Amino acid sequence: MMKNKQQVIAIVLVMVFGFILYFVGTDGFKAFTAESARTLQLEQDRPTFPNVILEDSKERMYSFSEFEGKYVMLTFIYTACTDVCPQLEMNLAEVYKQIPDNYIGEEIVFLSISFDPDRDDIEALKKYSHYFNSDEETWRMTRIPDKQELQNLLDSFGVIVIPDNSGNFTHNSAFYLVDPEGKLVEVMDYTKIDEAAKKVNAILNKKVGE
Repeated sequence: MMKNKQQVIAIVLVMVFGFILYFVGTDGFKAFTAESARTLQLEQDRPTFPNVILEDSKERMYSFSEFEGKYVMLTFIYTACTDVCPQLEMNLAEVYKQIPDNYIGEEIVFLSISFDPDRDDIEALKKYSHYFNSDEETWRMTRIPDKQELQNLLDSFGVIVIPDNSGNFTHNSAFYLVDPEGKLVEVMDYTKIDEAAKKVNAILNKKVGE
């Protein structure tokens, strides 16, 4: 009887210890997956957007400092993508529509960045812009011609891009919000359109009200 009781106590202690380890290791159960853990780490680290040189669908070239003083809502895409990227951009368009007109271009701009600069030339970016009805000004389709600059950005923002053997990529997708100082403040689930729009509007309302 005593032996059975000791075994039960031992099992309970192991379970409690395992529970504590899991709780701590997942930051209070927030990080259930590698992707959610990566997102949580990014939001804690708040990396600064590298001052890369961007080229957009209007053939303009400028550094990211072009957007200093404004929030920037970002996505990472490639135009040959036929599954996740179109949905990502359609959802971004829906978020864009939910931002008050007086904020668009003044307090926030939208930016889609290709991680396939070889194929995503100016013409490809322009077609993509027309497909999603972006105005090419307050929502710009861009690429980063310098591959090292591009890789530094992807690494900084935890964007995983794995090429396959057929010209496509496996990659993670999200909405990224960068603040007026160029720091990442939010990584949002791109499938939750209303939630993302609500978060962005709350942040913009707070900025304007300060």
